Amino acid sequence: MEVAHLTDGGAPLLGEPPSIELGNTTYAVRGRRKDGLQSVEHLAAWLRDMRPRLPVALADADILGVTDGDLRLARELRDAVRDLAAAAVDDREPDSDVVATLNRHAGQTPRWRELRTTPEPHTTVRAAGRPVAAALAALAEDAVDLFAGPLREQLSACHGPGCVLYFVRDTARREWCSAGCGNRARAARHYAKVRQRSEG
Repeated sequence: MEVAHLTDGGAPLLGEPPSIELGNTTYAVRGRRKDGLQSVEHLAAWLRDMRPRLPVALADADILGVTDGDLRLARELRDAVRDLAAAAVDDREPDSDVVATLNRHAGQTPRWRELRTTPEPHTTVRAAGRPVAAALAALAEDAVDLFAGPLREQLSACHGPGCVLYFVRDTARREWCSAGCGNRARAARHYAKVRQRSEG
């Protein structure tokens, strides 16, 4: 099987920080929650789609070699990110067990940068162990930076009807994760006003 032939999976990608993209693999369709990491193939497809944004290079063989253990770790990390995002949005102290879970994931695989000189001088990230495990640990580090830094204050839950996604507000007026959620929210408000007028 080729990486290009993997089923669509994971969840919609919205251009959010990578750890929030992982958290958003729990999403909703027509108000019903969906798990974008139902299978090893879904995780492989999500890693394929996220590959350009991950600090650890994943070859096709790495993605096709995703295991049930990787899936378990990705789900655990995703759930920790979602719990931490909910705490940040609600302006409450995060659960210490969730913080410990995130920190455990962040410390899983040592990574380092190396200099490469051809074709031009550049750096590359190398890792000990399996590249998929290193990528998941890097996602955990991304979450550590996000929840400890200024983006934490800009994190928001989407106000779209039935939506369960998180996003980083790039403007103070942004209320939705995507234009689609904004359109659905405006349509719902419009229909509620029309219904209220017809009942009044």
